[in-house]
Amino acid sequence: MGRGGRSGAGARDPERKCVATGKLRPRGEMVRFAVGPDGDLAPDLLCRLPGRGIWVSADRAALERAASKNLFSRAAGRQVKVPENLAGLVESLLASRVASLISLARKGGGAVAGYEKVRSMLSREAVGVLVQACDGSRREKSRLRTPPGGGYVGCMTSGELGRAFGRESAVHVALGTGNLAKLVVCEAARLDGVRQADGGKSGTERSGRR
Repeated sequence: MGRGGRSGAGARDPERKCVATGKLRPRGEMVRFAVGPDGDLAPDLLCRLPGRGIWVSADRAALERAASKNLFSRAAGRQVKVPENLAGLVESLLASRVASLISLARKGGGAVAGYEKVRSMLSREAVGVLVQACDGSRREKSRLRTPPGGGYVGCMTSGELGRAFGRESAVHVALGTGNLAKLVVCEAARLDGVRQADGGKSGTERSGRR
């Protein structure tokens, strides 16, 4: 599944070494950073910026360690200016990325919002990904189930989901099948890791939930 310059569907995602943990991980589970001519560090979510990339796991603790321990400068071999609250910046960029992808799916007729619309789409077995706001009612959310083999995203807020549909808020969203829906799950998994202090992935799953 494509993500900017990443491998296409069915291809193995190349691994990169995280500068914070020293571990090899698939690129789709990491965040690439690029250093500009003036030494400014920039998150490169789409892997399109020129130069040698610096890779960090999509994990809040890893990002905070890389920033606080001057690991970006060490990896670049020169002084690097790291943005203040780097983890928060990456989180915001990833949230916008996921919302934009959901909006793109909506414009293509592949996404709906609202309990009744989502329930109807689920009943037709036309859902590839169920998305529910992390700040929505647990009781209400439990009434909808991820379809067998489908993905689940639960790390977006109702306000973020609402913006994807041009409204104030949304709690329940359903995406159809296809590469765009799969891409939403992949990007949401990165967001989920950055949003959780322990790097957990409890809010996003590639297959059935509960």
